[in-house]
Amino acid sequence: MEAYLSAQLRSALRALAADAAFGAPADFDPDAVGLEFQAPKDASHGDLATSVALQLARPLRKAPRQIAEALAERLRAGIDPDRVEAVEVAGPGFLNVRFSERYLHRGLADILDAGDRYGRTDAGGGRPAIVEYVSANPTGPLTVGHGRNAVLGDTLSNLLDWTGYAVTREYYFNDAGRQMRVLGQSVQARYAAIARPDTPTKALQDGTVVPEGFPEEGYRGGYIEDIAQGLYDQHGDALLDAADEQPFKEAAEKAIFADIEGSLKRLRIHQDSYFNERSLYESNAVWDVIDQLKAKGLAYEEDGAVWFATGKLGKTVTDDDGHEVPKDTVLVKSSGEPTYRLPDIAYHLDKLRRTAPDGLVLDVFGADHIATYPDVVRGVGALGGDAERIDAVIYQFVNLVRNGEEVKMSTRKANYVTLDELMDEVGPDVARFFFQMLNPNTTLNFDLDLAKEASEKNPVFYLQYAHARISSILRKAEEQGLTVPAEPDLDRLTHEQETALMKELLKLPDAIAFAAERREPHRLAGYLRDVANQFSQFYRDCHILGEEQPLAEARLALASATRTVLKNGLTVLGLSAPDQM
Repeated sequence: MEAYLSAQLRSALRALAADAAFGAPADFDPDAVGLEFQAPKDASHGDLATSVALQLARPLRKAPRQIAEALAERLRAGIDPDRVEAVEVAGPGFLNVRFSERYLHRGLADILDAGDRYGRTDAGGGRPAIVEYVSANPTGPLTVGHGRNAVLGDTLSNLLDWTGYAVTREYYFNDAGRQMRVLGQSVQARYAAIARPDTPTKALQDGTVVPEGFPEEGYRGGYIEDIAQGLYDQHGDALLDAADEQPFKEAAEKAIFADIEGSLKRLRIHQDSYFNERSLYESNAVWDVIDQLKAKGLAYEEDGAVWFATGKLGKTVTDDDGHEVPKDTVLVKSSGEPTYRLPDIAYHLDKLRRTAPDGLVLDVFGADHIATYPDVVRGVGALGGDAERIDAVIYQFVNLVRNGEEVKMSTRKANYVTLDELMDEVGPDVARFFFQMLNPNTTLNFDLDLAKEASEKNPVFYLQYAHARISSILRKAEEQGLTVPAEPDLDRLTHEQETALMKELLKLPDAIAFAAERREPHRLAGYLRDVANQFSQFYRDCHILGEEQPLAEARLALASATRTVLKNGLTVLGLSAPDQM
């Protein structure tokens, strides 16, 4: 409805600007005006309202109410009366719109007819979208921090899919470099200690006791010992003669990836594509980036390092005197090791090619990327890539809270909480919901006590209980011989709670589209809670069983449509919709 009303209002605004009698200034551009409808706080003011007339007072040089009256007159002349009952002017110049009962009843019938498809739109037009998320290197099990990334990325992929994009879910990883060497050395040292129980030990700087030969920055989790034990069980002492850490690295990578995939499967997450950073080096794409930047005068060598002249592209830093000065960025360290930015520029150029000419590239990153990500976008744009098609969701970190106190996590010291451990404690559905129930820009204090609450106090259980409750109502009605007919008499739905619930249900397509456009899954979660709340009020005031059959059937149809909306919304969020709890 909002899209329809916006189009009608845009048309009315153009007609107003072209009307010489209204006297709009010659330089007024009606297509440049931002149009937005909102639900009024007071339901007596209608179903949707806009303050556009107040915004236009200055450019049109007229009183807001005069503008509103002129727009309302043109809207009434062109609007579909089967959709809109009234267009009213209120206060200093607000435009209020009231939906017609016919529109609500027809919309309810559409929900019943569409079923599992209800809520889907085609705004994306089939354009390709690559959503990169998780992207954890295979150095250890997924933690709760990875969990928020995974769930946000997966739900954003669902939202884009439901709004008409052809989505590819991609996992980008690096199985080379220093991290992986240290991983292999960590396993090698543990393997040697298993093979030779009398291996001397040493204390690391933080006091941790490890076998001799264990790297200072080695990985210390119990999973390292498990991988080493598995290798020893399979090969015995044979690998003691290994020239380097390579066989240990390969075994660790295989075992850790299997663990990661198992964790994601529990969260109902799958990836369509795995992209190895190493392929960018093998194809020379990484070094091509440097050559092209140098050819454009945007890369240079200094002090043994390769620098990206980001200062020429607008990057600045504040100096000691408080002045903004250009800031360049290292692409390759003096040690010869590329920084994160270099392969990522090559990777994003590759993704843009794969989504050309008009597709979307969406990244899900933790807050630690907030400083580096803009450099990647600068590099892509400097090399001719359509950087406007790149978008990123930067999410804040997760704090686990138990009994009001934070649970500390550290992947290096191995006293972190893994994603699997969290799911063991609260379940996959609860984990998914909590990871996305707040704005990604907000730090998430994951309340384990609330997450384990098996009642309607738990926000995910509240939604699932609503779905299960409606399923129970439908079962009881069927036991009494009452079902939803093929063509229920929906005109009988005139009670204020019936009307309010129908209006809420018809918002699902817009709720999904808005959450997708804003990249904010929590908005859909909030909408579903509104649906559950509205259904409770409907069921409190409007009986189904015991009413005359035509009214009972119509109300049963409304309950069935509510269940469809809850199920489809939960599906987009990646949650189950149980029929019994």
